[in-house]
Amino acid sequence: MSNRKTLSILSAGVGLLFFLQACNSVNSITTNADHSNSKQPTIAKVEPTSQIQTDPLAKFDKAKSEKLTDTAKLFAGMSLDANSPFAGVQKTNGWRNHQNFFKNAWSKLEQQQLTKVRKWGAEELKQINAASPSVFYPFSGPDFLYAYSLFPKAKEYVLVGLEPVGTVPDFTKLNNNQINYKLRQSRSSLSEILQFSFFRTNDMKVDLQKQGVLPILYIFMVRTGNRILDLQYVGLDKDANIQQFQKGMVPGVKIAFIPEGESEPRNLYYFSTDLSNSGLTRRPELTKFVTNLENPVTYLKAASYLMYNSSFSNIKNTILANSSHILQDDSGMPLKSFDKSQWDLTFYGAYTRPIGLFRNRYQSDLRKAYKGNRNIKPLNFGIGYKFGANQSNLMLAKTKNTNKKSQELVERN
Repeated sequence: MSNRKTLSILSAGVGLLFFLQACNSVNSITTNADHSNSKQPTIAKVEPTSQIQTDPLAKFDKAKSEKLTDTAKLFAGMSLDANSPFAGVQKTNGWRNHQNFFKNAWSKLEQQQLTKVRKWGAEELKQINAASPSVFYPFSGPDFLYAYSLFPKAKEYVLVGLEPVGTVPDFTKLNNNQINYKLRQSRSSLSEILQFSFFRTNDMKVDLQKQGVLPILYIFMVRTGNRILDLQYVGLDKDANIQQFQKGMVPGVKIAFIPEGESEPRNLYYFSTDLSNSGLTRRPELTKFVTNLENPVTYLKAASYLMYNSSFSNIKNTILANSSHILQDDSGMPLKSFDKSQWDLTFYGAYTRPIGLFRNRYQSDLRKAYKGNRNIKPLNFGIGYKFGANQSNLMLAKTKNTNKKSQELVERN
């Protein structure tokens, strides 16, 4: 009897043990299932979100973009669709004359100049453009044309000049005489750069003081195959942040645009301010803004040799301290500004002496550099003050450590 009891007890114990193990297994499965189920909703939410690509153009007002682009096309002598609200302007004799002017002038410019400039940039600036840099172009006026032709892959362009931003008219609200006047103004402002590759400073003071740079920027943007997405009047606050313009700020404009066939918008900034030492002392925001650009490429053309003067030393030093590359003709900075231990220099074209107006800016050391280097590649286009083909010069300066600025920031942090 005792043996039977013992066997019964053992059997019950074994049964209980199996029962408890089964319960634990079930609990484990249930618990894992619960954890799995608790994760499922999260996974289901994350995966589709990560796969959805938001349209970078969705934030722009399509109607506003079309109006801005059509206005630019009118200024550029380019035909509009029949359903454009500005289509009627094309029926005026003034606009037809304007269109004929551009057909002739731009065709000539493309053949003699821009095609060659773009080809040279594609070959000699290939590595720079592949990085989609920020381009800083001081003393530029509204010369988006050459900045874009040389650096067509830049993510942003920062142009600076003394000329005011200005405004653009609503052509639907102008009569024929007013339309003709606005179109003549823009043609007059373009005559030098179409012929000589640069704006004459004195002419800009007269032509652009009234209308500002916007009409010219518009023309260059659509003539280079870009669509304007948005325009904002902006300024730099005391901390060099871009804000909606208010009195007391460095005045400027921000134009969002997109090249034909692309999907990522880019930005063009133009700021109207004095880049002399006294000007930057009064408005230090511009210096801070340039310093905050990430290893910008600086472009200098027809810069009136201003940075040869001690009164423009601050902007010169800012460029040298912050740029990863500098592309310039001899009117930018003198050769002696480039410390050979910090910069690699490549020369192009020919250098003999400056034009008569700037004869006192002759650089004997630059002349020696050109005479002593038989490997210098020629330039088959004119750029800068020596606007004849095979007469111009360009110098590309590259910092020996192109990541210098970013490394310094890491060390500070």
